[in-house]
Amino acid sequence: MLLRRLALVTLSAAAAFAAAPAAGAAAAPTPHPVPLPVLRSFMPPPAVAPAGEDQLTITISNSGNRAVDGRYSLDCHPTGGTHRQARAACDRLDEMVRWGEDPFAPVEPRANCTMMYGGPGTARITGSWAGRPVDARFDRRNGCEIARWNRLRPVLPETGA
Repeated sequence: MLLRRLALVTLSAAAAFAAAPAAGAAAAPTPHPVPLPVLRSFMPPPAVAPAGEDQLTITISNSGNRAVDGRYSLDCHPTGGTHRQARAACDRLDEMVRWGEDPFAPVEPRANCTMMYGGPGTARITGSWAGRPVDARFDRRNGCEIARWNRLRPVLPETGA
């Protein structure tokens, strides 16, 4: 008799657990998806990028050096494009690839930045790097933005300011 009672309790518990997710799923609200930048910033880079997938377009304006203002292509793995220092630029980007970090990430909105002005130079980098899309804008309006620009040299050029 005890064995029969134990079997019934076990079957009843199993049935309750099997029904619970179906009932709970219908009543539970749909979770909001995590924004793409949050997911992208914590995903590890691929071990090796497929050939031809690291392609960037770099547009420089008002740098203070008319010789570097313009639009350049930068291809890495294999190295190519119209960038004047393509090999050094690709090497610098390879150095900056770290798990959980985006070399093109903007300055944190609440960062305390020195009120330095590095000139009117602006840059935009678009394309793909390490298997991820890139659309980043750069300027030199304060110390944080100047440091962000300088971290990417020689991808971004020296400025005349």
